Amino acid sequence: MAQAHETDTEKQERHARRHEAHVRATYAAFLHHLCDLSALPPALAECAAVSVLSALERRLMPNGARNLEAQLPRMLVEFLPPPDERPPRPHRFGREEMVATVADDLQMPVEKAEVVIRAVLRAFQDQITEGEADKVASNLPADLQALWRLTQ
Repeated sequence: MAQAHETDTEKQERHARRHEAHVRATYAAFLHHLCDLSALPPALAECAAVSVLSALERRLMPNGARNLEAQLPRMLVEFLPPPDERPPRPHRFGREEMVATVADDLQMPVEKAEVVIRAVLRAFQDQITEGEADKVASNLPADLQALWRLTQ
């Protein structure tokens, strides 16, 4: 009677399938949480998360952006341009420019965009450690720090 032995290739494929299922489930949970916080439909919540993360990362030093990304769902991070296509230094802007950028990205009024940004930032903070949240805040100007802290 021959025993069925799993080959290394089969083990690797099984591991890859499990990992991919975990990645999808983590992202789905994040998106569901963001929809609960923001009352946005999933497609708009996803666009909002990408827009806010993209804007936030443009304001952070590359190392700070990488540290933040390491704690966020991988599928969300995959929507961003690859690191080698991003500017090497942060773009200096404040709350007004961030809100205007996200409002433009999402084609919504500035007032609504700020509410959406706060929900997205809250969802991000619910995914990351308190230490990482403090590091992000410390790398933002006062007006963006205030927006970041409004969500805590």
